[in-house]
Amino acid sequence: MLRKIYDWCIDAAHKPYALWILGMVSFAESSFFPIPPDVMLIPMSLARPQRAWFYAALCTVTSVAGGVVGYAIGALLYDSVGHWLIQLYGYGDKVEAFRAGYAQWGAWIILLKGLTPIPYKLVTITSGFAGYDIWLFILFSIIARGGRFFIVAVVLNRYGVVIREQIEKRLGLWVTIGAVVLVLGFVIAFKLV
Repeated sequence: MLRKIYDWCIDAAHKPYALWILGMVSFAESSFFPIPPDVMLIPMSLARPQRAWFYAALCTVTSVAGGVVGYAIGALLYDSVGHWLIQLYGYGDKVEAFRAGYAQWGAWIILLKGLTPIPYKLVTITSGFAGYDIWLFILFSIIARGGRFFIVAVVLNRYGVVIREQIEKRLGLWVTIGAVVLVLGFVIAFKLV
């Protein structure tokens, strides 16, 4: 099954609809969806390393746009939708401590958590809830998310052939490592918040 999904993502890199799916996943991940766009970004960049830069730019733009939606959820809908999403991910009792930290550390929180596997939706919703300056939020989101996606693009553009060979040899291992990193991101976010 993993091989079929991987092969689909590799083949999709040559189809126009893949850009829409990549953009939608990146957008949704910043506000409510638990799966990061890397699940498509990496295979698509491996299939077409010369387009890795474009894929990273698309992920950056759509991730920041999704982050603005997450910000709006926190700012405008926290009492209903925002609170529900925070509770869904198990962070309800941590929101006030996270909110208080924004007064002093908001820029660093956005920059550091935007670069990590820590769920970015937590940052976007809480930024809105905390009333963090929207323009600074957008600026720091562009820096953090762009940095994250363009690091992937640089690595895959430069070493894509070698990485693709290793992934295809040991697909199960790399998917397991990716899943562990994703779960650790949630655990770390829960501990840090």
